[in-house]
Amino acid sequence: MKLVLYFHPLASFCHKVLMALYENETPFTGHIVDLMDADSRARFIDVWPLGKFPVLRDESISETIRTIPETTIIIEYLDQHYPGAHRLLPADENERLDARLWDRFFDLYVQVPMQKIVADRLRSDGERDPRGVADARATLMTAYDMIDRHMASRTWAIGKSFSIADCAAAPALFYAGIVAPFSDTHPNVVAYFERLVERPSFKRIIAEAQPYFQFFPFKDSMPARFLKG
Repeated sequence: MKLVLYFHPLASFCHKVLMALYENETPFTGHIVDLMDADSRARFIDVWPLGKFPVLRDESISETIRTIPETTIIIEYLDQHYPGAHRLLPADENERLDARLWDRFFDLYVQVPMQKIVADRLRSDGERDPRGVADARATLMTAYDMIDRHMASRTWAIGKSFSIADCAAAPALFYAGIVAPFSDTHPNVVAYFERLVERPSFKRIIAEAQPYFQFFPFKDSMPARFLKG
């Protein structure tokens, strides 16, 4: 087996896939992409012309190399072709639909607005989008309300079993909680987040990301417990 993951240790969507890989201790080779470096960017564009990571390549297939983009598709591919002890897509059809629903929820309504806020901080004053940022914050507040209600009686996003939805939730809530804190307003989100950050897989991700947190534009708001001592 030769799986190669093109990723960056700071990127939240990459964390989602790394969590799935680490949960099942799936062997892979990590290839860090530096989009600011022309050569690194060019090599990655050859792999995936859209230039969005993470991207997984399965080089174990003798006839061809299979390239798998998009975090949800990557995790489903791993669950189908390289299953581990923790199946991230439930066998039960209803639970599987719930897992997919909440996977998309955390991607679209937590990750995406969080990234809007982060990207705006990186812009020059004349290019900033205050209305877009306000809309993103409003979306996050609505999402927090929904998660808080949903997690009132659950351990993980779909109940008792850790799933693809939780792989999506961990990095989404990690970064969103920095740019739009929920610690004083949404106790069930807080409790769920604390369970997520205690997963050994996510602890490993944070440890590997620590050298790169200096480049995060909200680094001054990052809780000290996540910074290297």
